[in-house]
Amino acid sequence: MAPGELNIALGGLDCSDERVLVGMDSSDDAAVFRIDDTKALVQTVDIITPVVDDPYVYGQIAAANSLSDIFAMGAEVATAMNVVGFDGCNHPKEVLNEILEGGQSKVKECGGVVVGGHTIETPEMLYGLSVSGFVHPDKIYRNNTPRVGDVLILTKPLGMGILTTAIKADMLPMDSVKKIAFILSQLNYKASKIMKRYDVSACTDVTGFGLLGHALEMAEERVSIEFRYDSIPYLNEAKEMADMGIIPAGTYNNMSYVKDKVLFKREFEDEILLFDAQTSGGLLIAVKEKDAQRLLNELKDTGYDYSSIVAQVVKKEKKSLVVK
Repeated sequence: MAPGELNIALGGLDCSDERVLVGMDSSDDAAVFRIDDTKALVQTVDIITPVVDDPYVYGQIAAANSLSDIFAMGAEVATAMNVVGFDGCNHPKEVLNEILEGGQSKVKECGGVVVGGHTIETPEMLYGLSVSGFVHPDKIYRNNTPRVGDVLILTKPLGMGILTTAIKADMLPMDSVKKIAFILSQLNYKASKIMKRYDVSACTDVTGFGLLGHALEMAEERVSIEFRYDSIPYLNEAKEMADMGIIPAGTYNNMSYVKDKVLFKREFEDEILLFDAQTSGGLLIAVKEKDAQRLLNELKDTGYDYSSIVAQVVKKEKKSLVVK
């Protein structure tokens, strides 16, 4: 959960401290606390309800979703704690064990350690992680510092909110479900390590606010971002489900909030995908244009097959976001 989200939950409490490098006064992906001149602590927490039937895979996806904020800040994961709401009345303990094992597998994959957690009884299943990591205080990636002239690379396809809604309604074949689950459970860990080798000015992960919602945070009234619609990756199954009206409420909420801040230069049949509330989405990376193709090639070679150059950062225009 981003500090900006916490700020809403805490009612704008004043938690200012000179050691807080990134806190609740911004909408960054995680909080950052300076320890000394070479080390800062990065913290985040997130939980989701089940998006697939398999409890082990659900645990993997929820963990990947929680860990992603650490990677977006350019940090390395150190420890994680399980945060669980378990419906023990309708599910045996073995289900909980599988969820936790799935989550642990993803924490281990990026070099972290699960050190504990907390479980409560809830009528609906909830799972996620509270994650701590470390980063050099001078090497933090913020989500709102792109430079004019940079291009944006997106590392995962859109449509996951629509598709997880379709999975819950049992509307997709098993091969599609497996493909979607693989994308959702894929960590942004390697992408984060790769981008550090290039001239990157800003980064965020695309989650609940959708692509344009997170891009709006990135622009932050300082610059505008021009998207090339035809370059934006999405799964064909998502378009098919959207055409059938299988669209989550969060996606409509995103559209309601963001749409008047977007200039659409032509009509698009599937613009709803741009607002789709993602789970465990990709990184949105602002990189120097001269480095973009090399970064893109390396991402693809490392398994981020859907990676694409989707936008360019330009001087502030009337609208913060442009889609053409």
